[in-house]
Amino acid sequence: MAQLEFDEATAKQLEVVYGTRDIVRRRRLVREALGASPGERILDIGCGPGFYVVELLDQVGPEGSVVGVDASAAMLAISTRRCEGRENVELYEAAATALPVDDASVDAALSVQVLEYVEDVATALGEIHRALKPGGRVVLWDVDWATLSLQTSDEARMERILGAWDEHLADPSLPRTLNAQLRAAGFENRGLEAHVFATNELVPDTYGGFIVPFLEQFVIDAETAPEDDARAWADEQRELARRGEFYFAVTQVCFTATRPA
Repeated sequence: MAQLEFDEATAKQLEVVYGTRDIVRRRRLVREALGASPGERILDIGCGPGFYVVELLDQVGPEGSVVGVDASAAMLAISTRRCEGRENVELYEAAATALPVDDASVDAALSVQVLEYVEDVATALGEIHRALKPGGRVVLWDVDWATLSLQTSDEARMERILGAWDEHLADPSLPRTLNAQLRAAGFENRGLEAHVFATNELVPDTYGGFIVPFLEQFVIDAETAPEDDARAWADEQRELARRGEFYFAVTQVCFTATRPA
């Protein structure tokens, strides 16, 4: 399986993406679902460039704290810079399957577009359950990549490109089984809400405007599909945008649950 390397170049690219309109919207939806309160201790699993960390620090205030965990040293370096001068924050390099926190030590946890990259989701959920205090809350957000829809005149080529993208994910349709896996891990009060990210503009401020060139370059670098296919597919999307015919939509799902009190 070709893995997406969260190296320094990718980390810097994703930091820029986190400032775009659609990702700002997503962060708002995640924060609303989490409902952090002053004085709480929050765990951000896969904290990336640290946007959630600093925003949650503002929500929990001086009496609260935030713990950020990421498996990528490059991501943590950006997060560390973003949190410079902030109090009550801890950042650790660690996997989602081995969280560096004590049992029953956090009030709430979040993980945004991380578990779809994790091979052992059951262990990751067990770790979240362990880390939460009784009654603690979790918000998990992942993409059902099978819902990704784009306009094309060459369906076979599109299938090859999207299939090549799916290869780098542990589970490209994780949301379909995540409710059952949360139940098996012992969580209760399970809920979900789907959010469609759609656009008719191939511009960087949209999720689709980011994914098209990112997916093109990933497929080329990973050599999971012919380079000519990737170039032709992306050129078609750019031509559709030039003609005002571009279309992109994908469903992202926000799961909420609690550890029993």
